[in-house]
Amino acid sequence: MKATIWHNPKCGTSRKTLALLEETPGVEVSVIEYLKTPPSADKLEQLYRDAGISPQQGLRMRGTDAAERGLPDAEDSAVLGAMAAEPSLIERPLVETDKGARLCRPQDKVHEIL
Repeated sequence: MKATIWHNPKCGTSRKTLALLEETPGVEVSVIEYLKTPPSADKLEQLYRDAGISPQQGLRMRGTDAAERGLPDAEDSAVLGAMAAEPSLIERPLVETDKGARLCRPQDKVHEIL
């Protein structure tokens, strides 16, 4: 099974999720450091749709100016555009497999798609 993780190596939850993926037999992991290589707004829209959450639910509030910018109450397209332009607004880690996508907070949520 292939798994892609949008990863921030400075984030403990992201590191733990990556470790779970690497420790799972039969999982081929692709790591994308999203702060260096951000996903497009279209890719984010697809990931959130597949995860069954809204873009607002995938918005990183802690350590960002998302609230001051009104993003929690903004239209989906505005949130996705802001995330694509400023990837620090993306809550992490996002993981995608053939079985779907998850925002893996807590990291054990990754088991739902393995």
